[in-house]
Amino acid sequence: MIAIVAETKERGLRKISFEMLAEARRIASLAGGVPVAAIVLGPVAPGEAERLPAHGADTVVHVEGPALESYAPEAYAEGVRLAVEKLRPSVLLFGATAHGKDLAPRAAARLRVGLASDCVGFEWTEGALIARRPIFAGKAFARVAWGQARPQAASVRPNTFAPLPADPARKAPIERIALGDVKIRARAVGFEQSEGEMADLTEANIIVSGGRAMQGPENFEILRRLCKVLGATLGASRAAVDAGWIDHSHQVGQTGKVVNPTLYIAVGISGAIQHMAGMSSAKTIVAINKDKDAPIFKIASYGIVGDLYQIVPALTEEFEKLLKE
Repeated sequence: MIAIVAETKERGLRKISFEMLAEARRIASLAGGVPVAAIVLGPVAPGEAERLPAHGADTVVHVEGPALESYAPEAYAEGVRLAVEKLRPSVLLFGATAHGKDLAPRAAARLRVGLASDCVGFEWTEGALIARRPIFAGKAFARVAWGQARPQAASVRPNTFAPLPADPARKAPIERIALGDVKIRARAVGFEQSEGEMADLTEANIIVSGGRAMQGPENFEILRRLCKVLGATLGASRAAVDAGWIDHSHQVGQTGKVVNPTLYIAVGISGAIQHMAGMSSAKTIVAINKDKDAPIFKIASYGIVGDLYQIVPALTEEFEKLLKE
């Protein structure tokens, strides 16, 4: 069996859950047609768990309990352990999101199994999984194998696999497991939404990021206007975050969020290796920088050398015209 740990936000399933299900189905077919299971932790809105079979799950295990009302690592890791004990999967997939990166290693430790993190590809060889993951800030890829312990646990980079089309005719049983008392050392008391309706960086298809050349927080309004036109999410380099111009939640890079969008527009970002480690896997990269020798141009699909304060407003205007046509 191949299992995924579905990820939720505000009681709804996140896109990464369906991406993992698609890859789980592919792995399952390589493994001889074994079943695919989805693990849901905590409360979800009515009908949400039923969406998982439509996207490829053969069975769903929903772990419930008061300790899972909001994310607490101890409770969620124990929930994963209970579900794995029930399902006995050979492979267990998590999302390589901020949530998944916290939960996956804790759950793997509780299960006493190895974890391959931030994977972008999988093979099935001689009855076992082989993972492909970037190393050396994305300059190379490693093929990773596990020992004898099962399940083989891995976290999957968002936007790497395309979800399967929903098939409403697909149905699957939903088994509910009650989580007992779990000692929790801290609990979430609330969440604050940032940047209005923008998608999370790890799920965004288009990202516009600003760097040191933005020169101040007020100049990020230029990028916000472009984001609004394109339906993009706003990102930033570490230099901009460290300067206090924008919140850390927008940081892209090795010490921020690793992203994998269809389009990444780097504005005034020179291209430090730590930043490129977080966005170099983007399908299309557009770099805007006045320094023609900036390292970012080495990985850019398209480069524009010039003053960002002239180029970005001009691009925004042109995109507005195109989208109106």
